[in-house]
Amino acid sequence: MKHTISVIVENKFGVLARIAGLFSARGYNIASLAVSETHDPAISCMTIVVDAEDEKILEQIKKQLNRLIDVLTVTDFTKKEHVERELILATVAYSAKTKAALEGLLDKYKAIIVKRKKNSVIIEFMGEQGVIKELLRELSRFGIKELIRTGRIAMAV
Repeated sequence: MKHTISVIVENKFGVLARIAGLFSARGYNIASLAVSETHDPAISCMTIVVDAEDEKILEQIKKQLNRLIDVLTVTDFTKKEHVERELILATVAYSAKTKAALEGLLDKYKAIIVKRKKNSVIIEFMGEQGVIKELLRELSRFGIKELIRTGRIAMAV
């Protein structure tokens, strides 16, 4: 089961390494990681997505996170009401032949073209992971040349 965990930390050198070390020491791969300052530059928010089958080990990790000096709060959004988003940038093949179909698809998903090149466009889309997967499946018909994704971010409702 995938768990989305938010960790509010003091914005200090080495905090990310210590937190990532807790997960790797327990044999968990971090599937997604997004870190940024909050409205207060002294505080950062880390959103970590981890695939964890053993709930007991995950509970231990959360307890250990809470014990770290630089950690202010730990929230597991998995069973809480929350909003989550990811951002993608994708370079997709583009031609006069495919223009109408591609633009129709982008309208359907409310994705935007941020840059046009001779034979391709760069598309920006922000949404939930499931919707992103649907869009990427449909974009594959046009030929995805490059894809960059941010980590997931989440906020309690």
